[in-house]
Amino acid sequence: MSRSGSAMELDLAALRIRGLGIDLAAIAPLIDGTVPPHHQAEIADDIVIWPLDPGRMVLEIVEGDDGFRLRVRLEGIDPGRAVDSLGLRFGEVRGCRRYLRNGYQSWDGSYFVAPGTPAGDGPPGRAPTLGFAMTALLPEDASGALVLGFTRHDRFQSRFRFGGCAESLSIDMETLRDRVPHDGAIEAEPIVLFQGAAVEESLRAWSRRVAAQSPVPPRLPARRITGWCSWYNLYAAIDERLILEHLAGATAFRDAHGVPLGIFQIDDGFTPEMGDWLDVKPQFPRGMAPLLGDIAAAGFTPGLWIAPFMVGNRSRLFAEHPDWMVKRASDGQPLAQMTFYGEFRWHKRSEEYYILDITHPEAETYIRQVFRTWRRDWGAGYFKTDFMLFGSEHGPETAGWHRPGLSRIAIWRRMAALIREEIGEALWLGCGCPLWASVGLVDAVRIGRDIGVSWTGDYSAESLLRDLQTRNHGNGILWQADPDCILLRDRFHELTDVQVETLARFAGLSGGVLMTSDDLTELSGARQRLFSELLSRPIDRCSFPALEEESDLVIQDIEWSGAVVGTNLVNPAEGPATRNGRILPPFESRYSSAHV
Repeated sequence: MSRSGSAMELDLAALRIRGLGIDLAAIAPLIDGTVPPHHQAEIADDIVIWPLDPGRMVLEIVEGDDGFRLRVRLEGIDPGRAVDSLGLRFGEVRGCRRYLRNGYQSWDGSYFVAPGTPAGDGPPGRAPTLGFAMTALLPEDASGALVLGFTRHDRFQSRFRFGGCAESLSIDMETLRDRVPHDGAIEAEPIVLFQGAAVEESLRAWSRRVAAQSPVPPRLPARRITGWCSWYNLYAAIDERLILEHLAGATAFRDAHGVPLGIFQIDDGFTPEMGDWLDVKPQFPRGMAPLLGDIAAAGFTPGLWIAPFMVGNRSRLFAEHPDWMVKRASDGQPLAQMTFYGEFRWHKRSEEYYILDITHPEAETYIRQVFRTWRRDWGAGYFKTDFMLFGSEHGPETAGWHRPGLSRIAIWRRMAALIREEIGEALWLGCGCPLWASVGLVDAVRIGRDIGVSWTGDYSAESLLRDLQTRNHGNGILWQADPDCILLRDRFHELTDVQVETLARFAGLSGGVLMTSDDLTELSGARQRLFSELLSRPIDRCSFPALEEESDLVIQDIEWSGAVVGTNLVNPAEGPATRNGRILPPFESRYSSAHV
């Protein structure tokens, strides 16, 4: 059977779908990452059945006005069979110029990749051949994008694996079932396939589908989150005196410039070890409640940093409750997610960092008490939770949990739901956080790596310049996007004045979270005016209309009340860039207002 819907073509007999000149062919079932032995496919109406021994794989394709919806299920198998993953393989994808390698959490990156690009020797979790949640395929001979993605992210993690060669891409898309018990029938998460005339708007269309399918509506703050955070200036070398000094500086800046500076957040450094969240260092002799009271009295929302899944091996929590840790599946010992065995020990004493087992009832009671105390007794109204990926990285093949039989996302959501229950309507920023599983629980989410102090490198401007563009589609639809704090100080970094101002404008004009860590009393007059301007500017969101172009020049349209009110051109390259006859020098940005 062959038919055309929404300008896309479906040929079930040939197991082929076509849109924007891109062919997705050689469709096959996947179980545990491989195509299982099966008999000839049986095709009737909108259904493809691959008979197995025993059982069968079923693909149902439903046509809609906006493309196709795909449902994949496995039926008639032994209820005792453990299934790690379930999905589809598109064995031959032709006509694709680039595909979006979409990451899963704040720090793993999202970027466009040419078919046939090898995995490389970098971190496996950030390989160009691995993606999550969705992808966008850019056609060779047309504009726009063909979007292929999952729409539910609150139950299981969904993964893409890219292979093949430059001429013929292969795509494996799988729901990681994590051996969750079943009754002989299991289903992958729902899939959508649709095309759009513009890349970013197509990605926004996917975000809107995810928002609609979320069992909890997205939390979208009425105003952009603004404020001050201690990390990128003081790092962990904080004490009460320093915090109060910076509070006075932030208060003076806010009042002098009349700007909306809402949050004053104390980052990591006030607790002795990861996991000992109710203990406070002696550098805070009054404890945290009086200090947060001072922050509130100054007219700010007090904020605190926490990494709720992290437990250091030198912590009192681990010494007293080693049974509260997630175990290695291989030998039952605590699973170390992060290690520091050499000279560098971060700013703690721990050599290993374990994962708090939120399925252990006593561990759950403890972390509930932490958030309840911070919110009700200490007075925190803003929570930055970090290293949230710790709770979503492992399936049963590597990790053992106190309560077996739950997917990694079901476990992660237990922690996230607990946090939201205890903090109530307080603002919550997820950092190092699953981007898609967090929808409906967090208010904002970090969309890139730590900004760092250089233009290139692992912790640098590279992530901001790349990931803000490719993850901007979720801003204002799934959560408020956090591009990370902007750097404004004149020294103690490796950036030129031009680079500092370019990055500040790029992040500040995004319409997402806008914060800094710098001492506001030490900023030059020009940098104070820049920060004040960015805080005062009315912005709903930004857009990247040239996202599909393979160009060094970034075009950032600024939107307010449904109209484009300005355009920011950014040249992140070492050489000059030209657009419409205008030359933009290296690393510079140029903003121009629109006549509306």
